[in-house]
Amino acid sequence: MDPNVLSSYLPLYVEAFFLTVKIGWIGIIIALLIGVIVAFIIHFNVPVLKPIAKAYVELFRNTPLLVQLFFIYFGLPKIGVAVSAEVCGAVGLGLLGGSYMAESFRSGLDAVPVSQSESALALGMSKSQLFGNVILPQAFSISTPAIVANVIFLLKETSVFSAISLMDLMFTAKDLIGLYYNTTECLVLLVVFYIVMLVPVSILGTVMEKKTRYKMFGV
Repeated sequence: MDPNVLSSYLPLYVEAFFLTVKIGWIGIIIALLIGVIVAFIIHFNVPVLKPIAKAYVELFRNTPLLVQLFFIYFGLPKIGVAVSAEVCGAVGLGLLGGSYMAESFRSGLDAVPVSQSESALALGMSKSQLFGNVILPQAFSISTPAIVANVIFLLKETSVFSAISLMDLMFTAKDLIGLYYNTTECLVLLVVFYIVMLVPVSILGTVMEKKTRYKMFGV
């Protein structure tokens, strides 16, 4: 392994790293927003919208992100809707992640015992107080491990962005390997930058899980 090659490639990887992180987190924010809305629709049995929400979850959870990106990037222009590679990556990741986040949030809402809702109402709480002070905090606590796992999963899924010519980490590694055949150096840098991107999220997620568990169970 040549240190000179590593140092010469480093700026390209840094640029690709920040692009990957930016698009990845935009997609995650979109996924969280979609997930909360869809989970509420399904949990509260909203008429008309519930079947649509369930169909969305099943469709996007059971198709690969690569296929979804191809549909958005190459398919939508056929009907006059052209999007850039960055927008395609963020939207595709958000739609895929939204289906997973929806199930995580929904499972948290469903896991809150009915007896607690009944007790809160018996004590004179309004429905808004019940939801904000009883249901939502517990649902979030229960959902936290799944949400963190989904965030890590979505950040790893950014590796397929190279298929739509987005200059992410994977595209940069493949491009440099194809041009100069320095495979070992390129792969080492690729692994290092994915570790830098994912390990802090994993550590933060562990801390969040412990804090939310302590608040709910006191352990």
